[in-house]
Formats: sequence, structure tokens, C-alpha cells
Amino acid sequence: MVEPIPPATQRITDDLDRLLEVLPVAVQIALSDPGARDQLLEVVLDLGRVPEARYPGRAVALGETAVSRADLLQVLERLGPFGGDNRAGIERTLHRISAIRNRSGEVVGLTCRVGRAVFGTVAMVRDLLDAGQSLLLMGRPGVGKTTALREIARVLADELGKRVVVIDTSNEIAGDGDIPHPAIGRARRMQVARPELQHEVMIEAVENHMPEVIVIDEIGTEREALAARTIAERGVVLVATAHGNELANLIKNPTLSDLVGGIQSVTLGDEEARRRRTQKTVLERAAEPTFPMAVEMHSRQRWLVHRDVATTVDLLLRGQSARPQIRELSEAGELRLQEAPAPPAESGATRSPRSPMPLPDPVARSTHRPTAAAAGPANGPAPLQDELPGPPPPLRVCGVGVSRALLEEAARSRSLALEVVEAPEGADLLLSLRGQLGREPGLRRRAQDLGLPILVIKSESLHQLQRALERVTDRRPSGTTEGGVTDLDDAHAALEECRLAVEQVVLPQGRPVELLPRSEPVRQMQTELVDHYRLRSAVFGRGQQQRLRVFPA
Repeated sequence: MVEPIPPATQRITDDLDRLLEVLPVAVQIALSDPGARDQLLEVVLDLGRVPEARYPGRAVALGETAVSRADLLQVLERLGPFGGDNRAGIERTLHRISAIRNRSGEVVGLTCRVGRAVFGTVAMVRDLLDAGQSLLLMGRPGVGKTTALREIARVLADELGKRVVVIDTSNEIAGDGDIPHPAIGRARRMQVARPELQHEVMIEAVENHMPEVIVIDEIGTEREALAARTIAERGVVLVATAHGNELANLIKNPTLSDLVGGIQSVTLGDEEARRRRTQKTVLERAAEPTFPMAVEMHSRQRWLVHRDVATTVDLLLRGQSARPQIRELSEAGELRLQEAPAPPAESGATRSPRSPMPLPDPVARSTHRPTAAAAGPANGPAPLQDELPGPPPPLRVCGVGVSRALLEEAARSRSLALEVVEAPEGADLLLSLRGQLGREPGLRRRAQDLGLPILVIKSESLHQLQRALERVTDRRPSGTTEGGVTDLDDAHAALEECRLAVEQVVLPQGRPVELLPRSEPVRQMQTELVDHYRLRSAVFGRGQQQRLRVFPA
């Protein structure tokens, strides 16, 4: 499904004349034509070589005269001092000049990067900023990570009214000099004396300046990754960038893998390995990700959004494909959202690397679905229109001790169809704070008599509500099948839910687990899976709320 969003107006400010003023005269003349400045990325000055202007996908020589030592010295005299990262800037601009030195420490090359403040790119992730969760931007150098980071800081500070602190290690986000560039709005900027002290400044910002959001460019060391986790655990939202084309790169990176939860090797016992039908040593996620959301910036116009990094990492570790949301910006400035296509279905049984047994074929098990031979023409496949489910109805939630406004805000931030009702008789779900139902036993009995699922959350926070609603709506019915029987999601998701419940709760903790309501054919598959573990199960509930409860041996 493609969802268009109104065009995003972009405005670009680059102060390019300020950069050209410090370059040699010959280079200034070569770039005097407005056409030569359009989409200019950087100017390269290497000793003994002709100056070069670089654009997206191409490079152009500027004249025929090679760069001399006098040219380099002339540029250096017009710049401020270089820092420990061999970078300098032009005060109150976003341009960055990086030096290449010989073994004696003399400058023999300069890379003059054009810094642009682009207003409008935040439309790609504007909805994610409302979620109040940490966000990680990934992508190759030059794809626009810092540009996006700059505007995100401005939107958070000016439009959302957050207390934002920018950790500006190389003065690349807010420009050179003591006064930050207007591109970051009301956000405050902390400069870093030396790159190796970046993690210390991150912690100092939290301890001294009470930020709600910290913005940081290029997390690249283990100490910085550890500082990011420490900050996130203190309740401060992080918006950061890291080099890597996609999430899978961070999983394989031992230095930065902690940003997405870290990876640990787990050795299973003989019996457990046989039960799972896998090797004895498996890889699993070690902890909750520091960044619950992540964006892969494949180009300036195409971003892939992972709204649940933990789930994506778990899928990748099991050898399955992640399904991020694809966001593309057209030439007209129209933003389009599209869900990644589902992996092709395999015929027969499907086995994942960690599955304890081959998963049954849901089509073969579902007796209420007509086969192509029975329903379709003799010379071709059956038409799909009759089997496609319609849009799911709104989830009707009755909140107990939960604010109606907060429930609606959680649904709005996750683009979920939700209707808040006052009584359990008209609800699909009873959502309660821990301990609240104990004070209202009558309400609990009414919900149980109706066979209504009861979901209990720890606290009335936006994050808790968002996660609870996402878990429920991901497993809601998407339509009805013949005979009016609700098709309670696909069998593969139900079997995965059952497997995780058995392996993470029933077996290790010895506690019973009640699964989500499922259709009868799917419950039968779950029962066979439970039998494979040599455990007991029973069906509870009435009508469409019938669900399986798994008991320890």
C-alpha cells in the first residue's frame, strides 16, 4: 500500500560565497558561474594536482593549473585553527575544511566540504519525533545524515518545545565559532575539545544541563555506545547517527552492536537443542536496544524506517528478512510511504533456524479456505479478490485507570485505528494498570463473563501504551472468512508466538501462559506444537475469544 503525504516544502541555505572567499582566486573564478555551484558537494585542493569540484556522481577539474604550497598557505591563513580531528571551519557557517598532512605535519591537501542547512527534510521522519523514543540514523558518508540531524534538532526545540542539547564534536552540526548556526533553532550546543572526549561531554550534558533530548553525530566508539546506553537508561531521548548502510551492518559491528541490543552467543543443553532442532550454539539479542527506532538512509530521497528495532534484530538473527517501511520523496516533494513486500511464500513446511519443528503449512490446514482447484477456473489460478481481507475495524478498548487522552495519543502516534469505549460490553480489549482491577472486582467479573482479553501494563506512560497497542493490533483479525468465522491472523505468527511463550516462560520459569485468541484451525496447530514439547494445553474463552493456555509439565 502506498500512502501519499502532502508535498514537503524544502528551503536550502548554504552561504556558499563565504566558502569561496577563502579559496584560491583561480578556483573562485572557475566556480563563479551559478551552474557550477548547483549541487556542489566539495572542493578538493591537493598539492601538485589540479583543483577538483565534486558533485553527486561526478567530479570536474577546475582549470589547468596545479595547486601550489602558496595556494594552500593562503587558504590556511583565512581559516581558524584546526582541531585534533584535522578539521577547521568558517565562523557561523556550516562549511567544513579537512586537512591531509605529510609525515612532518605540513598540510598537503584540503577537502573543502559545502555545508547546507536544508529545511523540509524532516518531513521524512516527522511522525517519529512525536513518539518520544530514541532514533538512530544510518547511511554511507554524504547521504545527508548530518543535514537531517540538524533539522531534527531545530524541530524538536522550536516546534515541539523540548530541551535539546547538541553534542557538536567537529562543529559540523551547528557550524564554527561560539555562536551556533540558526539552523538548529533554540537547541543548545556543547562543543567538544578533542574527539576522544565525546563520550564524556555526552554524560556531562545529562548531568549538568537537564536535557530532554540529546543530538549527537557519528557515534563510532565503544565508549560512546556505552555512554548512549547510560543516557537512554536515564530517560533522555537520543537522536544520533552512525556509519553503516543498514541495520545488519551494526549487528555485525562488535563496537556498535550495543546500539541495537548487542549480540551474545548462547549454548543450549542437549535436550533443549534437540527440542529446538537446531545447533547447540545460537546467537541471540543480549538486551533491549538503546535506539528503539532506526532509519536507513539509502539516498536523500529514499529512507527505510524500522519502527521496532528489537523485532528486526531478532528476525535477522533467525535468518529471516526484516520488513522496514519504505519512505520516498518524489521530485515534486511528495512523500510516499510503502510497506516492504513480504518474502515469497515457500511451498510445504517452513523451518526457521531456531524453530523446534517444521511449521505446518497454514493453507493445507485451513479447511475454510477454498483451494485454487475448487474455486478457480480449470485453466488458471483462482482469482484473489475474494480471499483478500478488508481493512480491519477499529480496536475498541476499555481503559481501567488509563487516561482516555493518553490512549488516543498513543494510537495517533502509531497511526492505529482505535476507539475508546466506556464499558467492557462494547470493547474488544480491557486495558488496565497493574493492580487497578483488584480494586474493581465487579468490572473484572464482567470482562471474564464476556470472554474479553485483559491486558495489564506496568505504568501509564506513552511508551507502555504504544507497545501494548502495537502488540495487540499486530495480531488482530483482518477480515472474515466464509461462514462468518473470523480469521484470527496467519498461522506462522501464531506458531511463533506459541514457540516464544514456551521457550521463554513455560519451560525456563515453570509458569502457565495464555496465548492470544485464534481461530480453531490455528489453535489446533498451536496444540500440536505444544504436544511436541511434551507439555499440556487447554482452550479457554467463548466464541471468537477462544484461546490456548499452555501449562508446564
